[in-house]
Amino acid sequence: MGGEKVMFQVNDNYLKLPGSYLFSTITKKVNAYSKANPDKKVIRLGIGDVTLPIAPAIIDAFHGAVDEMGKAETFRGYAPDLGYEFLRNAIAENDYKARGCDIEADEIFISDGAKCDSGNIQEIFSVDNRIAVCDPVYPVYVDTNVMAGRAGTYDARKGTWSNVIYMPCLEENDFVPELPKETPDIIYLCFPNNPTGAAVTKERLQEWVDYANRTGAAIIYDAAYEAYISQEGVPHTIYECEGARTCAIELRSFSKNAGFTGVRLGFTVIPKELKCGDVSLHSLWARRHGTKYNGAPYIVQRAGEAVYSREGQAQIREQVAYYMNNAKYILEGWKEAGYTVSGGINAPYIWLKAPNGMTSWEFFDYLLENANVVGTPGSGFGPSGETYFRLTAFGSYENTVAAVDRIKKL
Repeated sequence: MGGEKVMFQVNDNYLKLPGSYLFSTITKKVNAYSKANPDKKVIRLGIGDVTLPIAPAIIDAFHGAVDEMGKAETFRGYAPDLGYEFLRNAIAENDYKARGCDIEADEIFISDGAKCDSGNIQEIFSVDNRIAVCDPVYPVYVDTNVMAGRAGTYDARKGTWSNVIYMPCLEENDFVPELPKETPDIIYLCFPNNPTGAAVTKERLQEWVDYANRTGAAIIYDAAYEAYISQEGVPHTIYECEGARTCAIELRSFSKNAGFTGVRLGFTVIPKELKCGDVSLHSLWARRHGTKYNGAPYIVQRAGEAVYSREGQAQIREQVAYYMNNAKYILEGWKEAGYTVSGGINAPYIWLKAPNGMTSWEFFDYLLENANVVGTPGSGFGPSGETYFRLTAFGSYENTVAAVDRIKKL
């Protein structure tokens, strides 16, 4: 009668993931230190969370939208699958057409942030595809491909996956990767880069677009930090490059340009010309989006629209300038303290070399214990990040100055 009990099975690809998510490990270490040393004031320059409040023009839009939801004649229910047209039109006009890029509103998919999209976009591709990533890299790109069963087996000694093509970003190539020797199917690029803070010129990015079109690869381009670009000749979007409409998907976020880390809003751009044979990736993502995603709230999308208003633009430019002033202070201060540092010019991240042959985690512990300053170990971003360390400019100016002063005294 009973027979043997048959258990359900789990997705064992999740079991292949080594350890916990990088930032969870950092939080546990810092919490343990703070508990053991309650008299020490820890300054966090680690996780890239913003600290300035949301700009007044955006808050006003929030309030207006909340009031609308309280009246029968202006109440909104379920949002359109792609997002509200008012926001998609504002994005198309200000982020793309204003830069001479041919992107239409119906090629923009509103979401609750670039992290979700960067993790979910791989679902519309075959598990047989091989990915290429910059090394070091934002962990979500690799981890979500591991979860999908696309990454192969993990080599704990090397810190690499057998089916992932790693493109080293090192001091000798200005932290911008060379075209890979092996041919990938999907290429993840992030510029300005997280974690290194490096930027790519338009000419260099054009080489990647030409390569992708020539080899039949798709580029997933993360432009979450484009608002921090300060130099001429650095593209704000991959669609500034000729031919990008036939090979590139772009991911964008409101988190870092408008302080929406606690609000959640982003978008993905998929041009209709981007196809695999006769199959449109736009149509696949539309199906996935409509089936699996609830949509960003109306009040949040109205707040996103206000980002593009004259007042909103002026106010978020001030906030970006505030963070970049922090970045400049960190960059110059750590240089004065004798460290080898880069980034911090077109991105809110500073990338530095750990001293005296220390590993990334050794330097993390050294800084936490001796200066009570927290950063992010470079090794958490991939094997080429070992012996490097990431600092962020998203803290307050006062804490930034205090942290640099502590470093100079070590």
